[in-house]
Amino acid sequence: MNKKESLIICRCEEITEEEIHEAIRKGATNIDAVKRMTRAGMGLCGGKSCSKLVARIISEETGKSISEIIPFTSRPPVRPIPIKLLGHQGEENENC
Repeated sequence: MNKKESLIICRCEEITEEEIHEAIRKGATNIDAVKRMTRAGMGLCGGKSCSKLVARIISEETGKSISEIIPFTSRPPVRPIPIKLLGHQGEENENC
């Protein structure tokens, strides 16, 4: 296994650098296309920890400058979630 195959870019979804390169080879030319093809940026952090790395890889592969690469599109929850519930992920809450 070489370095690109094993280097994790998106920790939330465990997406490797090689998977990002493969998505670009298959036609992904922007961050949202990479996201749809690999799930990079779809984890709990919403791309906050991996978006810059994904953008850099796209830039290197396509020759686009970083400023030309549009950031991840984030989507808020369907309905508002009280902050107190976010702190109890994985725990049962009788008030839900």
